Amino acid sequence: MHEVGRLRVFHDRTEAGRALAARLGEYARRPDALVLGLPRGGVPVAHAIAAALELPLDVLVVRKLGAPGQPELAIGAIAAGVVVRNPEVGGWFAGDRRMLDATVERERAELARREHLYRANSPPLALEGRTVLLVDDGAATGASMRAAVAVARALHAGFVVVALPTASPEACRALRRDADRVVCLQVPPSFNAVGEWYEQFDPTTDREVIDLLRARSAAPPAAS
Repeated sequence: MHEVGRLRVFHDRTEAGRALAARLGEYARRPDALVLGLPRGGVPVAHAIAAALELPLDVLVVRKLGAPGQPELAIGAIAAGVVVRNPEVGGWFAGDRRMLDATVERERAELARREHLYRANSPPLALEGRTVLLVDDGAATGASMRAAVAVARALHAGFVVVALPTASPEACRALRRDADRVVCLQVPPSFNAVGEWYEQFDPTTDREVIDLLRARSAAPPAAS
């Protein structure tokens, strides 16, 4: 890790997760708490938090909805049947309904594929009444994390915490309206991309996600 001004650049996602865990210590070993990582990049961060706090780990699969013809521009996100639109750009493409519907269907198929890949036949952890820590490696627009919060609410989570190593000011403002608590280690005033705040930001693979989930599930349960 090194610093730019008073802002830190994390070595990798694991270091970012450990730094976040230091801010989330009040949730350590709580029987009602669990950690959900947003695949794929959020899972190494979430794994480091879950290991440090001795909490269960699961994934919450969220897919970005790319704009027609501009797939890198997020017009929203989808997760477990919940669609969240990014109001800043979604209106530009409202008239292109056929393309938008095709994008949603394509991402639903990919979401289902990843759910099966990561969990196989294991059911997701129950969220009802629990304190849920939603984790990603950063947030530029916040659309994916907002979808994750909406899903946690729909599944009757008792208290929703968003935990991010870094995020744009716009994303943090939006997430504070949605979540019960937002813990973001830094909010650079000029935010271009999540990856610029990491020394190592290689894409996380499906294999890594599966291995991290298995490693945490095999860990001894926390003492009550």
